[in-house]
Amino acid sequence: MSVASSSLEKKHIPRILLSAGSSSSGKTTITIGLLAALTEAGYKVQPYKVGLDYIDPSYYSEITGRRARNIDGFLMDEEGVRDVFIHGAEVDEEADIAIIEGVRGLYEGFDSFTDTGSTSQIAKILQCSVILIINARSITRSAAALVSGFKEFDKDVHIAGVILNNIGGPRHEKKATEAIEHYTGIPVVGVIRRNSSMKISMRHLGLVPAIEERRRADNFDERIEFIRDTIKDGIRIDRLLETANAAPDLERPSETVFSPRDIEDEAPVIGVALDEAFNFYYHDNLELLEMAGAKIEYFSPVNDSKLPDVDGLYLGGGYPELFAEQLENNVSMREDILDASCSGMPIYAECGGLMYLTEKLSTGVKGKGAHHMAEMPESTHEMVGALPGHTLMGHKRVVSYNIGSLATDSVIGKTGNSFRGHEFHHSEVTELPKDASFAIKLSRGTGIIDGWDGLTVNNTLGCYAHLVASSYREFAGSFVDFVKKNK
Repeated sequence: MSVASSSLEKKHIPRILLSAGSSSSGKTTITIGLLAALTEAGYKVQPYKVGLDYIDPSYYSEITGRRARNIDGFLMDEEGVRDVFIHGAEVDEEADIAIIEGVRGLYEGFDSFTDTGSTSQIAKILQCSVILIINARSITRSAAALVSGFKEFDKDVHIAGVILNNIGGPRHEKKATEAIEHYTGIPVVGVIRRNSSMKISMRHLGLVPAIEERRRADNFDERIEFIRDTIKDGIRIDRLLETANAAPDLERPSETVFSPRDIEDEAPVIGVALDEAFNFYYHDNLELLEMAGAKIEYFSPVNDSKLPDVDGLYLGGGYPELFAEQLENNVSMREDILDASCSGMPIYAECGGLMYLTEKLSTGVKGKGAHHMAEMPESTHEMVGALPGHTLMGHKRVVSYNIGSLATDSVIGKTGNSFRGHEFHHSEVTELPKDASFAIKLSRGTGIIDGWDGLTVNNTLGCYAHLVASSYREFAGSFVDFVKKNK
């Protein structure tokens, strides 16, 4: 992907960052409610997620009507973070305000002694005030100690306000608020009462994705509206807007990855699987494929009977294990994809897409344990068979950044290209032949087997690694060029 120069003018983007003392503090639900409240009030709100989660942003896009963006300080340098941030605020009309949700606790990151990959790193890069969400269940004065510790830990991080979540009643609210404001000087700008109706459906990789939840839950809109109204009642949105507007101007990066290539040839068509089973995509990836000269054609391996007329395929992550029976029963689609692979069509598959392309997939495997997997019975289903192997769902849980390089030319780049990405899965690919071919060698991460990833047959590549095209900048141009070459 070519990288174009950008002027060094500064850009004013009102912004705040919502973080927390730890995971499960309620920041995603509060972010959803705040996005909904601001959107209802007429603001054009640009949502962001720190880290590489693809499920939470699906809700943010659904609520705001704008493409939520991921920013990550391990994958991206400072200019890269600013590039994604500023582009996201400008591309879908000019945003009035940016709301960023952090990842895990404020200071969690890649290692123990630096802020690399943390929410605090992003707050500093984007010169963004932090609103700290505290799970105040069963604590009052201790909440002040928590806030004080977060305030003092890194003086370069500006905590502008506190939201207290899981408050039991007026007395609980009064004691915790008074203690925080007295001992830390940081204002409490929101109080959310304890209410089980604020919870969103969960499973083994996190929230149920918005595209699936909307289709399966008749009351999806009503639940979002309840969360929105709770946030409107509990948070001083005027104070958050004041904090956001006070953010300093940001300097544009010297270069931007978001620059369309000059394309003279007819655009190749890349089919992108998008449905209940496959929906883990970064918007940067799809947008940059289009900027590299591709036309995107969406299709459903679950619901469509055949492939559309395409020149290449992109099968993203998702939950094929939960729709294994439907995927198996859609024989015509499986046969179409297998025929495409055998004929040499370029196919790139990440995680869930990899699982679908193997020969079979088993769930509920005895002795493998479970992690929020009660809905998956013991069963085995035939999959596409474009790649060898038997995918097992089980207790193996991999959540990690990975670092890799390409061991051979492939649909995603040339030999020697290196990348930083991540993997997040509860499956493993077994029963691989001894002569199985792999396109990716990992120096960090798990991959498919023995540090190898990118299982390859013909021009089909399936990997556990998830790549972010705004970080691995060769992705989009390489993909499009490879498809064109093999049309």
